[in-house]
Amino acid sequence: MSNPDAAAPSGTVERTMRILELLASQPEGAALVAMADELQLPRSACHRLLADLMRCGYVRQLRELGDYALTIKLPALGLGFLSAAGIVDVAQPIIDRLADASGELVRLALVDGDRLTFVAKAQGARSGLRYDPDMGIDVRLSCSAGGHAWLMTLSEERATELVAKQGFGAPRDFGPKAPTTFKALMKVLDEDRKRGFSMIVEMYAPGMTAMAAPVLRKGRGAVAVITIAGPLQRLTAQRMSELGPALLSAASELAMSSATSPLFKRPGSDGQLLNRMRT
Repeated sequence: MSNPDAAAPSGTVERTMRILELLASQPEGAALVAMADELQLPRSACHRLLADLMRCGYVRQLRELGDYALTIKLPALGLGFLSAAGIVDVAQPIIDRLADASGELVRLALVDGDRLTFVAKAQGARSGLRYDPDMGIDVRLSCSAGGHAWLMTLSEERATELVAKQGFGAPRDFGPKAPTTFKALMKVLDEDRKRGFSMIVEMYAPGMTAMAAPVLRKGRGAVAVITIAGPLQRLTAQRMSELGPALLSAASELAMSSATSPLFKRPGSDGQLLNRMRT
């Protein structure tokens, strides 16, 4: 289905990347006509780009004249990049320990310019309901625990700028308690700063809760956030409060260990509120 709010991509590179992003969200494959309509592209142009991607080994056709799907070449590139950057060696053991301690999904998201993107995870739930969204997605800043954990380290001006750029999104796509105004969001961020980590209840999705803490590098601000997420029936507000010390300890350990990874060495946020958070 075409998204009326999305601008049609212009230029070969942008069109190619949009095709890759669309196929990344549909591992079972997608039809040419559906992709062209979704991306607002001429079918002939979409077909040419898919042919180029097939020739380069990034896309395959599931059957003759059938749907198109990604090969493992692009995911392998991403995994190779994260491995070479030291993310797995540095972060995964810490994430695994927190997942075991909490019994819930733990994820790491990196600050990359104006974006916050999940790059690693560990699932602590061994049975029952599991919360396990796809990795590699940009975090919705306005209504996610990870987004709030990053925003709470920023000035109100900078936080507002980032959320305005990304938008609040359609209320129907998120939980019933998701902030929909800057005033409501800033109130939530003030509460998060007082406790040192963010907590959300049915903001990102109905029936789901989450908490997150920023990974703070001295002089660089937040370079990442670490999150714990699970179903409300299990990850209650009281349970999140109990897990607060373990979450903050993991964030501190990540900060101390991050010097070995070039990704963590990138400049983070402006850090104008770091001193306030530490007092």
